[in-house]
Amino acid sequence: MIEMFSYTFMQNAFVLIVLASVSCGVVGSLITVNRMSSFTGSIAHASFGGLGLAYLLGVHPMLGATVFAVGSALGIGALSERSRLGSDTAMAALWATGMAAGLVFIKLSGTYTSDLMSWLFGSLMAVSRTDIYLTGVLGVLVTGSVFLLYKEFLGISYDLEFTRIQGVSVKFVRGLFLVMAALTTIVLMKVTGLIMVIAMLTIPAAIAEKFSSSLWKMMILASIFSLVFSVVGLFVSWWLDLPSGPVIILVSSVVFFAVQTAGRNSS
Repeated sequence: MIEMFSYTFMQNAFVLIVLASVSCGVVGSLITVNRMSSFTGSIAHASFGGLGLAYLLGVHPMLGATVFAVGSALGIGALSERSRLGSDTAMAALWATGMAAGLVFIKLSGTYTSDLMSWLFGSLMAVSRTDIYLTGVLGVLVTGSVFLLYKEFLGISYDLEFTRIQGVSVKFVRGLFLVMAALTTIVLMKVTGLIMVIAMLTIPAAIAEKFSSSLWKMMILASIFSLVFSVVGLFVSWWLDLPSGPVIILVSSVVFFAVQTAGRNSS
């Protein structure tokens, strides 16, 4: 197995999953305790519209995906707060709109590339140095924001009204959380693809929640689980010559269901 690291692309893949695990654990924990798992899927699928537009305009796909992801995240927040629409309705609308727009833009662009497939299903083997740098910067921003505003994030996650009464700018903190979730989703799409990114953000955090007595402990455990699942999945995919993204999700799912089963048996 050690010889796999003699290849530069495998070295890049390993570094990326180590860095991505930090953001995955921190943001995934916030998503889980806020019961917003569907939000991740909505952002990922809405960003497909940005991918399609990027191919149509001839710009970098990540730029288009990021703009659409952040815009969709803030849009979901605004729609759910300022209208009678529930957040689930807003997410469903943006989910479908993004996918439909992406398909139309891609058709108009007349392109169908392997790079597009890597965004859909993930491609750790195609990780670039730029991807690594962006993931590292995101990890610093995410952990830094949570460190500085931990009490505020804790408040909006467990007692929104009390946090608002305490004078906290709930709208700002919640908006920051939505942007962090959107950016983390884009980064993880390189690992698992937009179709499976929801699992990567929720499964490690859901397992960690069972063994944590506080949010910060949950974040640490979720990051560790994310790293372990990703590394094991990377090794297994190399050994069996399988796509890494789906294997990582399968490894995560096996552990998740094992933990759930063990929990029911013990009770």
